[in-house]
Amino acid sequence: MTTAQYLVFLVVAVALTVAVGRVLFLSGEPFLEEVFQSNETARSLNVLLTVLFHLLTLGVLAIISTVDVPVEGVVQTMVTKFGIVLVVVGVAYGVSMLVLLKVRERRRAAITSENVQVRIAEQKARSTTMPTTGGGEPVPPAG
Repeated sequence: MTTAQYLVFLVVAVALTVAVGRVLFLSGEPFLEEVFQSNETARSLNVLLTVLFHLLTLGVLAIISTVDVPVEGVVQTMVTKFGIVLVVVGVAYGVSMLVLLKVRERRRAAITSENVQVRIAEQKARSTTMPTTGGGEPVPPAG
């Protein structure tokens, strides 16, 4: 590849990575706000995940840009490298989405666990304060 072709490849690959990272950033924040119910926490985590996406993807793209592809012709080389770029960006995006889903799943599980514990505590409190009949069974509420 000539220097001009190399630069074109890098510019297009970086632009694609930034565009996909932007989509991830814009789509991820509302998702994280739902999970954490805190705009500040959601924004912070979203920025961290987006930076991680950019660093990993751009690092792999830098490595790909220097690898020789065993195909004939400049056009075939560029198409092959862009194909690799698309696969790398797609995989990085997919991994980022999996991380977001995992975070949401864990948060929902924690909330569900907390709700169950609260209900159990409420039931115990009710059962200890409810009057009983002579046989030890709770008196049913009137009405």
